Parts: sequence; structure tokens; C-alpha cells
Amino acid sequence: MSAAPVIAAVDGSADSLRALDWALDAARRRAAPLRVVHVRQYAAWGQADVLVAAPPEAEGDPVLDEVRTRIEGGPGRPAVEYIALEGVPGAVLPELGSEAQLLVLGSRGRGGFASLLLGSNGLAAARDAECPVVVVPPPGRETHGEGGAEPGPRVVVGVHADSPDEDVLAFAFAEAALRDARLQVIAAYPWPVQTWSAPGQVVQPVVDQDAVADETRTLTEGFLAPHRSRHPDVRADAEALPGDAAGHLVAASKDAELVVVGRHRRRLLAPARMMGSVTQAVLLHAASPVAVVPPAPPKE
Repeated sequence: MSAAPVIAAVDGSADSLRALDWALDAARRRAAPLRVVHVRQYAAWGQADVLVAAPPEAEGDPVLDEVRTRIEGGPGRPAVEYIALEGVPGAVLPELGSEAQLLVLGSRGRGGFASLLLGSNGLAAARDAECPVVVVPPPGRETHGEGGAEPGPRVVVGVHADSPDEDVLAFAFAEAALRDARLQVIAAYPWPVQTWSAPGQVVQPVVDQDAVADETRTLTEGFLAPHRSRHPDVRADAEALPGDAAGHLVAASKDAELVVVGRHRRRLLAPARMMGSVTQAVLLHAASPVAVVPPAPPKE
């Protein structure tokens, strides 16, 4: 059985061509085929959100022609398939995830406003696709903080110490193994801790921050143990850090190969697919590509 493809969504923009290069490398590392997809939007069609293959009589697609010129004949090139589809990209792109192992696209497409940090298509794909989605940012995003400090290839993953996502950790370890990279595991804990004793009155409880950090780190190490056993060659360093998880992940994205975050699970009172505030903030501000990993479907 052939491997599921890595899908690169392209529209001719500079952002999408950077995503194409990232997807090409990812397909090589996975020994997977690459599928390059251009979704062409035609306002005259009444059912613009339906996934439809381009009609046989359609003329050549200039975007795909440019991509062919860019990657054909490259060293170690995987098998490549080029597909033109018609529809609304924000609706069509997430549907591609049902047959891919990875969907890759740029932060902004050709039709987006230059001031947007993340285009609507990237947001829709990261929120709705059934497979992990990698969003590749433009170069030059500034971050604050020390990042990874230690030189060398590095993958970053965020962990909730109170509710870890095993799918996110599994993806992060596998990606670090593919890239021969160190895995930087960030577990943030709320600090300072505040309680309310009376209306409008905040009381700082007597809490030992070192104890909270140690407990967070111990819980995180426990979550990492089974993944370490499956990937003994991956060095995983856990860090328990106070405060804003998104801020720590964005800072760590500087010079990282990839930042891995999870998408929210559906809850009883919020059945629609959604992304948490941390994931959205990382997508908006990270300097490195960001992988958004969907939760596993519920067991029957």
C-alpha cells in the first residue's frame, strides 16, 4: 500500500512557494509522494465550495506550470502529482486532509491583505483538516526571548501538564526523529497564582513557585516516558516555565525547525471544531513553521 501524500497548497504567492519547498523536503524525509494542489476560485460557479477537478478542456494552469519548472529535475525528488481544483480555497483545502498525511501551506495567499499575519485559508485548514497542517510563515518575523539557546536542529512542542495530548507528542517525537533534531518540550504553568477572597479583592496565596515548577516538570517527564522509549535516539528536554504558554512557544520558535501545537478537542457544549488561544497566537507570531495536530477521532 502506497504512503499517503504530503500535500502542498500553492497559489503562486511567495508564501506558498516557501511552503512548497518545505513540503518537498517533508516528502523526501517521509519517503512519501508530493501532491501539489492549486485551488482556483471562480465566482461565476454557484457551488464554489464543492471540490471539483478541473475540466479537461481547461487551459494549462500557470501556477502549476511555475511549480513544475521550480522542482522538476531536482536531486532526490519524490514522485510529484499536480492537481488543479475549483472552489473556495477555505472550504476545499481542509477537505484535502482526509487523504493526506500532512497538508502544508503558506501564512498568506495571493488574495490576502499584506497586513494579515495569517490568511483565512491557513486558519481554516489548521482548524478543520483531518491531518496535521503545517503553516510556513514569511521570513523575518521577530521574536522576543532566548528561544532554544543551544545550537543545532530543534523541534519545539507545547504540553499541557494537566491534560497532555498524546497525538501532539507522538507527532513531535516523530518529526524530531526525521530531522535528527533535539526536542524542546515546553510546559507552562500559571504564575503568579491569584485567588479572590472578596468582591474586587485579590489575595496572593502562599505558594512555593519552585514546588509548582518541580511538579509540572515531573508530570511532563511522565508523559514523555513512553514516547522516549519509542524514539530512543531523540533527545527530549523538558522545561517548566511560568506564565504565558504562547509567549514561551513563540520565543522558542526562533531558529527552530518546527513548533508543534495541538488543536482543541470538541467538547459537549462546543461541538464545532475550534483552535485554542495558544495555538492561534503561535500561528500568528511564530518565526518558524507551525504544525497544528488534530485530536484523534473518538473511539467507538
